[in-house]
Amino acid sequence: MKHSKKARELFLKGYNCAQAVFVAFSDVTGLSEEQAYAISTSFGGGMGHTGEACGAVTGMYMAVGMILGYKMSDVTDAKQKHYKLIKELSNEFKAEFSDIRCPELLTRLGNGEYNIPADEAYEKRPCLIFVEKAAEMVERYL
Repeated sequence: MKHSKKARELFLKGYNCAQAVFVAFSDVTGLSEEQAYAISTSFGGGMGHTGEACGAVTGMYMAVGMILGYKMSDVTDAKQKHYKLIKELSNEFKAEFSDIRCPELLTRLGNGEYNIPADEAYEKRPCLIFVEKAAEMVERYL
């Protein structure tokens, strides 16, 4: 199963945005799904409903860190390469949705700025578009 499809299913079951993205990649991160759920619990709703980074984006960052992150033994060059990758992912997400912060994304959703499919699932949990995009972005690096 594609990871983006799994992320979609998890989100529609009620998991937060960060959990849906991060847990979808547990088959490649080496974490159990339960561990991945626990780690990503606090990042939904713009980092615990604080209005910061979108949970789908933080889930993406965590997945990329687990899959492609550097080890403490090679921090010099690897750290900068990893941050460059995270910045590229952030810029790609922003290019599609204009922001990575939860309140701005939700405002744009409410204003109808995104081309959201006519699907009952989107009406009930509109952030699904962000979850699927973030998971698709991570999939490219597998």
